[in-house]
Amino acid sequence: MASHRKPRPSPLGGPAVRTAATLALASAATATLFEGSGHADPRLTTAQVKAKVDRLHQEAEVATEKYNGAKERADASRAAFDRLRDEAARRAERLNTARDGLGSMATAQYRSGGLDPAVQLALTSEPDEYLERAALAEKAADRQAVAVSAVRRELGALRQLRAESAGRLTELRGHEEELRRQKAVVLDKLGAARTLLARLTAEERARYDAAVAARDGARAPGGSATSGGAGTTAGTATASGGDAGSAATRADRSSGGVRGPVTAPNTRAAEAISFARAQLGKPYVWGATGPSAYDCSGLTQAAWRAAGVSLPRTTYTQINAGQRVSRSQLAPGDLVFFYSGISHVGLYIGGGQMIHAPRPGAPVRVAPIDEMPFAGASRVG
Repeated sequence: MASHRKPRPSPLGGPAVRTAATLALASAATATLFEGSGHADPRLTTAQVKAKVDRLHQEAEVATEKYNGAKERADASRAAFDRLRDEAARRAERLNTARDGLGSMATAQYRSGGLDPAVQLALTSEPDEYLERAALAEKAADRQAVAVSAVRRELGALRQLRAESAGRLTELRGHEEELRRQKAVVLDKLGAARTLLARLTAEERARYDAAVAARDGARAPGGSATSGGAGTTAGTATASGGDAGSAATRADRSSGGVRGPVTAPNTRAAEAISFARAQLGKPYVWGATGPSAYDCSGLTQAAWRAAGVSLPRTTYTQINAGQRVSRSQLAPGDLVFFYSGISHVGLYIGGGQMIHAPRPGAPVRVAPIDEMPFAGASRVG
């Protein structure tokens, strides 16, 4: 007999379940929407991108100068280690020579029966022969003593050299590790800057490039500032302490700035400026010292090297390489430094202008010293 009971509703169907499923899907979609808006990067304006990229480039330059310092120390440690290693090789050769001489003496004694020289002399029957052999034996003993002393001396020197070499090697490895760390920081900062710029549309990138050009106030040699350079320069000076009106800057600008010839205070300063001018347009490459590319301190070091003056490698050592001068006393050829960490340097050429290697993507150029926060100046040569 067939059953007349009504079928029970399936737990996976029915209006109630469909309603619950709809609500669940809607809730999930809402949650996804809020989650996405909470974690997605907000769209940055061109000005915000520029500010971030500027900060990343500045941080990369700080790391670059640390890299330069670590490289300078690593190079010095490597040179010292190589010198010690070469000296140890020479000492080892002398030790082997001294050992060979001592071995020859021992062999001769063995062949003669190994008797004490005094016993051998006592057995001779001729007095004259005895005296002659006694003199020879005394000399031989002296030579043997000298040979033993030479072996001991070379052994001691070799041990000391090997200990010093081990210390230099440890030091070198520490500097090389610092090099790797600072290189990683530089690459990370520059990579982040490139990523930010890559997100800009063509129109936004055009606005960014225009803002950078206006901020830099770049000048060709003997030319005028790019569009917007003067206004941006003044604004930067006000933001960094309003020092644009210093006596030197006012005097230089009143005489035509970089449009007219600049008289260097001495021949060496003139040679350094001439070298720097010849590098205009060459690219900025972090860690580079020329001749095809430079970073900021690499350029100033190369310029003064061309004038016969040796400068240290980094900004924070170059500032102490000469006599400190105030901004009002600036003369062509002086090194001018920027930011509180002394992380950027340029070569002052008069007229409130400098030649410097600005940053990645910006070639060696003439620019106003007012475009960055002034930190100090040094006169070398």
